[in-house]
Amino acid sequence: MSDYYPPQDPLEVLHEDHQVVIVDKPEGLLSVPGRGAHLADCLLTRLQEAFPTALLVHRLDRDTSGVMVFGLTPHAQRHLSMQFETRKVKKTYVARVAGHVQPNTGTVDLPLIVDWENRPRQMVCHETGKEAITDWRVLKHRDGETRIRLKPHTGRSHQLRVHMLALGHPILGDPLYAEGRAKNHPRMMLHAEELRINHPEDGRGMSFRAKVPF
Repeated sequence: MSDYYPPQDPLEVLHEDHQVVIVDKPEGLLSVPGRGAHLADCLLTRLQEAFPTALLVHRLDRDTSGVMVFGLTPHAQRHLSMQFETRKVKKTYVARVAGHVQPNTGTVDLPLIVDWENRPRQMVCHETGKEAITDWRVLKHRDGETRIRLKPHTGRSHQLRVHMLALGHPILGDPLYAEGRAKNHPRMMLHAEELRINHPEDGRGMSFRAKVPF
């Protein structure tokens, strides 16, 4: 058996300075290493080859693409992590979901918790779930699907995926929550389009965008 591995696509760096680096994460790549040698390849490891001091601040699901920020110093990591924790970071996603979403705008306010018997799936639980809130706005209807913009106020695991499922409109290509024709797509149609943060050095507002690839 050959030990050849195809070359990796170069990382798309959206911004870099002495405190932070922002990249466009490709879909299908873990944010951090998983368990086992076969899951060692990840965005953090690749990034540290070019930026050895890069530190994790937040994550995107493996099948989600889009904007991620990393700290290049312990101070930057702490500062950015606190922004996420206190909900000062503004995140915008674009998704393609099954069906014709109506009305054109709305908010999902459904608490989430891990589905222990079916991990890593998450589920809605009004008794013990943690608060999870997502605003949504329809961008376009086409051929039995909807392009939609999502703005989460919280950062729960699989939040956007479960909230769209709860509306009856799973994200197309979602390997965990979509079924039938909705699952039969070349990738999960979820992309982190924009991230707004305050720079950890001087607090100035900064916004970064990555073009939606679908």
